[in-house]
Amino acid sequence: MSGDRPGAGGDDYIEQLLGKPLRLRRRDVSTGAEVSLLSARKFWHALGFPVMETDDEVFTDADRDALRAVAAIVREGLLDEPTALAMTRAFARTTERLAGWQSQLIAEAVEDEWQQAEDPDATETRAIPRAATANETAARLVQLADRMEPLLLYAWRRHLGATVARMLADSDPESYGLTAVRSVGFADLVHFTSLVRKLSERDLGRLVSRFEALSSDVITAHGGRLVKTVGDEVVFSTVGAAPAAAIALDLVDAMTEDELLPDVRCGMARGPIVSRLGDVFGTTVNRAARLTAVAPAGSVLVDATLARELATLSGFELHGQRRRVLRGVGAITPSALRRASPSGRRST
Repeated sequence: MSGDRPGAGGDDYIEQLLGKPLRLRRRDVSTGAEVSLLSARKFWHALGFPVMETDDEVFTDADRDALRAVAAIVREGLLDEPTALAMTRAFARTTERLAGWQSQLIAEAVEDEWQQAEDPDATETRAIPRAATANETAARLVQLADRMEPLLLYAWRRHLGATVARMLADSDPESYGLTAVRSVGFADLVHFTSLVRKLSERDLGRLVSRFEALSSDVITAHGGRLVKTVGDEVVFSTVGAAPAAAIALDLVDAMTEDELLPDVRCGMARGPIVSRLGDVFGTTVNRAARLTAVAPAGSVLVDATLARELATLSGFELHGQRRRVLRGVGAITPSALRRASPSGRRST
């Protein structure tokens, strides 16, 4: 079993992952990048790391080169310093979550391999990996890092292109009006709180991962955007009304058919939104969230604006519901969205 071999120290793994030795001090980095210690500290903090007060050799040439690149962007006038630091912070927040997610996936795969070899009938799962598992995970990540790095850059450029395309489309007032109009949906796992009390932390993590994977597949298959995931809930958006309806109905079907997951409920609304830092805000988003909270398990509720657009399309049925007063939203008359019946009736 490879995890039983003597493991490298933490610094050894870090140096292998960074591809450079830890040989630089704080002043070496700032001097090499031709910036002040204060600017170097701001950059390091924007990356999501605590301010380093030690003068030990804990930095690499890669740290100096990254700081030099950001400083050059500011010096050349491409970005001012606050914007450059904000961009750095965006990279840091995204990659920190990515690194944690991928490390956990590898650790769980290692634990499963070893558990099958040691005791195939075992039902107990570990929330925290063993030392041998952590050591093996680090070793595998070292082997995978160079191969995964091109994929990271490819995915970033692809998503950057898609984001720019959406921005250019929204900038044309003849296409979408003076503000970005979107269909926004929330999908929420039902009875998740009771599951939290019943499952181990690791099994709960697997359930959430399964939910995120299924949701992502359904949303992207219809050309939607997965805005974010928050535990037992996903938020998505689409430009049109029909893709949003297809996503919500497919999400309900996918969770119903999956043996591991509980039922899901969806709420959707259509209207202007505010996009900021990769997230979405505004009354349209609030309306969708409140509709999700009152939707029965296995159902989809939509607001009046989205219902009007869907009523003109084939493939969907809309059933008017009683008028409700939703907290923070006010009075609203939602409609239940279903697939069209064989008779072809589209709305009631």
